[in-house]
Amino acid sequence: MLRVPFRSPGSPLTPAQVSVSLDGKPARVVRLLDPGGDLFLLLTLDLSGDLSLADAARQTILKRLAALPPNARVALMRAQDSLRVAVDAAATRETLTAAIEAFTIAPRPGLLNSIEGAQELADAIAARARVRVAALIVSDSNVVNYREDYSNPVVNSSDSGDMSRRFPEGLIKEKIRQIKARMQTGETPLYLVHLQYLSDVLNTAYQTGLQDLIRSTGGEAEFCRSIAEVPTSLDRAFDWITQSQYLAEVEAPANRGRTVDQLVSAGGREIHSRARRQFSGKGQK
Repeated sequence: MLRVPFRSPGSPLTPAQVSVSLDGKPARVVRLLDPGGDLFLLLTLDLSGDLSLADAARQTILKRLAALPPNARVALMRAQDSLRVAVDAAATRETLTAAIEAFTIAPRPGLLNSIEGAQELADAIAARARVRVAALIVSDSNVVNYREDYSNPVVNSSDSGDMSRRFPEGLIKEKIRQIKARMQTGETPLYLVHLQYLSDVLNTAYQTGLQDLIRSTGGEAEFCRSIAEVPTSLDRAFDWITQSQYLAEVEAPANRGRTVDQLVSAGGREIHSRARRQFSGKGQK
């Protein structure tokens, strides 16, 4: 079976209402897990900037986690200095709450170096358990604060035609393009709440690239332009995951290891999901 996550707000859907096609050919829906079913949430924090933004995010996250039903499991990940587990999903809500309250910021962001690992871990969990899986990343990253230099420095200072002078954002665009290409075989939709929107050339390219990358997984990205938008953006992300995300199990295509167009629809309307998908056979039954 292939797992096809998708998001559909509004009235609950039944398996008979959902259609999945791969390269224009119908794929039989065998089972549908709806928003009322079991959920595994991989919550990844990447906090390295303004304490006031981090605190605003922390309070909203704690409020939403407290409201999750008992059949929702949450694992807390720390993205700074490589992705690692802060709290296992088997821990109590009290342990999770204490860890978030004590979560410290780091001097440098880790989002770009952790995003692939977050999806890979979520996919591994989805392969072992018949539950809906989503990854929510909360970050305040500034592209100039990474350990790597993404400023596309001038290669030839004596050459006025050096392209790096005209396109300083080229390096970060290429970095995200490479990450996106490697994540084509992923399954889990990623959701990103970025706590600060920055308007300089490098960060605009960085944020545009992140939005495209996140949407390519079937998820969504929110960018906050003020501290007042932080709770609203986080609430929206939690609503997408807890109230709108489904998982369809469909019959696998005969020939795997190729990229196909994927379309999910219900009642004649297209539903948000990953638009293109490369089937590797990994984790697929």
